[in-house]
Amino acid sequence: MMTVVEAPSVPRVLIAEADPWAREMLNELVLDVRCDAQLDVCSDGKQAVELMRGYIPDLVIASRELPGVDGLSLLRGVRLLRRQPPVRFILLSNRNDSASVREAVQLAPTAYLTKPLNMEGLRHRLETLLLQDGAQVACEIPALAPGVGLDGFLEKRREVADGGPLFVDVAQAVARSKGAAGVDLKLLEQELINDPHVTAVLIAAANSASQHQGKPQQTLGQALALLGATQSANLVQGLALKRGAILTDPSLILQASEIWDVSRRTAGYARILARTLELDHERCYCAGLLRGLGDLAVIRCLQDWLHAGGTLDDATIARALEQYSAAFGSALRTRWRLPLELRELIAAVYQYNTGVYTREVLAMNLAGQMGRLGVEDPLEALAKSKSARLLKIGASDLERVRNKLVA
Repeated sequence: MMTVVEAPSVPRVLIAEADPWAREMLNELVLDVRCDAQLDVCSDGKQAVELMRGYIPDLVIASRELPGVDGLSLLRGVRLLRRQPPVRFILLSNRNDSASVREAVQLAPTAYLTKPLNMEGLRHRLETLLLQDGAQVACEIPALAPGVGLDGFLEKRREVADGGPLFVDVAQAVARSKGAAGVDLKLLEQELINDPHVTAVLIAAANSASQHQGKPQQTLGQALALLGATQSANLVQGLALKRGAILTDPSLILQASEIWDVSRRTAGYARILARTLELDHERCYCAGLLRGLGDLAVIRCLQDWLHAGGTLDDATIARALEQYSAAFGSALRTRWRLPLELRELIAAVYQYNTGVYTREVLAMNLAGQMGRLGVEDPLEALAKSKSARLLKIGASDLERVRNKLVA
C-alpha cells in the first residue's frame, strides 16, 4: 500500500547509464525524492529507445556516453517528438568543453550536468521536477506475501542482496573529509577505512568495466584514487539512501556490532602480520575487513524481513547466519566482481582453498583465527596451527602481534 500526501500524479522516470554503480546511485536518488516513482533503468541507448517506443517518460536521465545510441542522440530523438510541454531530459556527460556544451544546449535539455555529479545539485533539480509546491510522498514497505517463510525469503534474496548495513555515518564522514579545495581523499579514506560494505562497493566500482583499467584495484586507497574524491563521495552517499542501510533493530545491531568487531580485529592482525612478513599489508587489511560480508548481508536482509512484518528471535538470527552467511558472501563477491586475488585472501580467513599455501594465504588464515579469539584467550594452541608453523611464528610472536593491535 502507498500513502500519498498532497502529491502530484506518480511520475515515470527512465534512467539510462552504462556504469552500474552510477546507475544504482541515480536509481536510489530518484526513489529518495519520489519513493513512488515508476522507474525503468537500462545500460545502453538501444534499450532506452525500445522502452520509449512503448511510452514517453515524464523524466529521462541519460548519460551522453551511452553505448549503442548515445545520450545526445537520445535527446535529439525525444525533441523530434515535439511534445508540449517538452519531455524533461537531464543529460549527464564527462564532457565540459564549450563545443560539447553548445552541441547539447541546442537540443534544450532540462539540465546538462557534467560528471562527477554534484549530488546535492542533482537532488535539488529532481525535487523541482518530481515534486510540486513542497509536496511529500510516503511509501510503506510492501508486506510479505502470504505463506512466505524466512528460509524462502532469504533464498530469494541471496542473489540480489544489497550487501551489509553501514558501519560509518557516511554523511558525517564526507563532511569531515572536506577542506577548502573539496573532499580530501586521504581524509576520506581515514573516515571509511573500517566500513566493510563501503570498502567492498568502492573496490567493485573501481573495477567495473566502465573504468577501463587492466590492473585490479584491491584496496580502499587504490579504489578512492581511481574513482576520485567527488565520485567516491557520491557513491558512498548513495549507499546511505538505500533501504536497510541503517540498522534499527537492537538485536540485529548487537549481532552486526560483533561481526564488525571480529572483522576489524582480523583486519588489524592481518595488517600487522603482513608488515612483519613483508607482504602487501593494505591488501591483507582489506581482505580481513571483508571477511564478514556474507554475515552482514544476512543481517541486513533480516531487517528487511522484520520491516515487512516477519518476526525474529535470537535463535532464529543465529540459525540464519549459520545457514546463509557463506552463500550470501560468495554471491556478493562474485556479483560485484571483486578481484580474484582478494577473494582468495578473504576465503583464506576461514580455510585453505588450494594446496598452494602462499605466505599471504597463511597470514590471512592466522589473522582469521586470531580475530575470533578474545584479547585474553591463550595463544599457545594457535601457535601450533599449520599456518603458524609454516610461517614459523611462535606464541611469543603472536603475543607481540596482539599487543600491537591492542595498543
